[in-house]
This record gives sequence, structure tokens and C-alpha cells, in this order.
Amino acid sequence: MCTAVSLQGKHHCFGRNLDLERSYGESVVITPRNFCFPMRYVDDLTSHYAMIGMATVIQGIPLYYEATNEKGLSMAGLNFPGFACYQKCADEKDNIASFELIMWILGKCSTVSETKELLKHIQIVDVSFSEQICVSPLHWMISDKDESIVLECVREGLKIYDNPWNVLTNNPSFEYHLHNMHSYMHLHEAGSINRFDSSVNLQNISLGFGTVGLPGDYSSASRFVRACFVKSKLILSDSKEDTINQFFHLLNSVSMPKGCVLCPNGEYEYTRYSCCTDDGLYTYTTYDNSTKRSVDMKDYDLNESVLKIVPIN
Repeated sequence: MCTAVSLQGKHHCFGRNLDLERSYGESVVITPRNFCFPMRYVDDLTSHYAMIGMATVIQGIPLYYEATNEKGLSMAGLNFPGFACYQKCADEKDNIASFELIMWILGKCSTVSETKELLKHIQIVDVSFSEQICVSPLHWMISDKDESIVLECVREGLKIYDNPWNVLTNNPSFEYHLHNMHSYMHLHEAGSINRFDSSVNLQNISLGFGTVGLPGDYSSASRFVRACFVKSKLILSDSKEDTINQFFHLLNSVSMPKGCVLCPNGEYEYTRYSCCTDDGLYTYTTYDNSTKRSVDMKDYDLNESVLKIVPIN
């Protein structure tokens, strides 16, 4: 369970809530341009765009939850259980494992337009990172300062959707979320108008009547609607600091407190961290520490070949 958002304005903010029941040793990781990404079925990625994001580093390889490259292209992987269906290797394609996809796309592309071209040659293959780490069922949102797309690998094949909402949550499919939004076209930030019965004096008895019907639960469909509504109503200034602050208020509107969502394994899922990237500045909060902390990719030598790992605590 997660929520990803791309906020376009004078400052392009991209980020997400990561909702999980446990930690996987995540850290803020900067991958410089000459770090060698070992690939399973294609040539190793030895020279590429630098990137920053949250990742678990295993056997020296960053497995990114989300990241942004030095050109401003961002990508996040979100849980997609019951729908994700990866493919077998194809001779005429670049066969990329799901855990390699963020590295491959952000390493090679600077815009969503370039990403669409690259995706024409990609087959997302069904292979695990190791015997101990199973394949994660994911779908992805990819964004730049102008547009977003959603990438889903399902039984019918690879599907790419233009994303006018610049928001992504979890299953069902993105096609469902697009259709579901039609049910909420009546929502607005002002008061209500009496359309029920004009002969009865019905009045707004509090502020917020225009949001009656805005879902408040933690399901994927409801978080999608709520994030889209809040995002569309945010008042942004030209200030970078203010934009980042507003972005975190948006993420907080769909965050999950521990104890509200019980997983089948008996553990509670909650928002482990929230993050926002703007021009290489990665800002994040954690569940136990709401203080905003930042790591700036530009403070590091991006021509090196060694990962820079910053523990989140």
C-alpha cells in the first residue's frame, strides 16, 4: 500500500508515502554516474545519469523504492498484488527484471517522452533478485515536470497509461482508478447548494460541505481520490520551501497510522516514510520522526563509481 504524487508548478516535486508493515533496511542512496549496475539479461549499465532516492542495498546493489535522476525524471514502484504479471524473456526485447527497471529507465532517460520510446523495447521479466528475495508485484509511475505515465505489466502484456492526475496508489488497475474518478466530479472546496428541495430551507451548517462524499478510508481507491482532490486544491507560492511543505501536507492527507490497517500476516501496515524530491534535493520524514531531513544530490561528486548511502535515522 503506497501513494505516489507528482506536483507540477514552478517547482516540480515528486514523492510518495511508503506503506509497509516492516523495515527492509532502507536508506537514502545516491548512485553516481559511473556506478556499475549489473544486469541479468542485457549489458551492465556502466555509465548513466546519477540518481537519488530511497533504496535497500543488497550485495552492493541499490533496490530503489523510488528515485529521481539528475535530469529531473522520477519513478516510483508501488505494490500491485493480484494484478502484476511479468513475462518470459523475448529475443527481440531488452529483458529487464522488475527490480532493475527503475535503474534502467532513470539511468537512460531524461524525460517521460524518452521513457515511452525506451519502453517500446523492454520486456519486464519474471525473475527474482535471489532465492531469499521473491519477485515483488509492482506497477510504476514515471514523471517529469510536464507529464506522468503509469506502467503496468499484466497478463495481457505491458500497458502504458497517460496519467492526467499525476497520482498513483495500488490495485485495482490504473484503468479502474481513471474510471472511478467520474464518481467524484461533484466535490469542491466551497459550500453546498441546495439541490435537494428548494421549498425547504437547507443551509450549510459548517465549512467543508462541498467535500461531503470525499472518501476517508485507507483503501487504494479512496486514497487515490483523496490525493487527487487535495493536490488539485493546494495553494502554491513561488517559494521552494513552501511548495515542499505543501507537498508533505498532501502526503499526510493519505498517510496510514499504525493500527488502522491489519495485514493477513497479523502485522499492521503504516506509513514508514514520506519523501519529496525537488531538483535533486531529497527531503523525507519517518513514522517516528516527523522532522524534515534533506540530502542534496548536488553536494556529492556525481562522477564517482561508489554508492553514497545515508542512513535515514
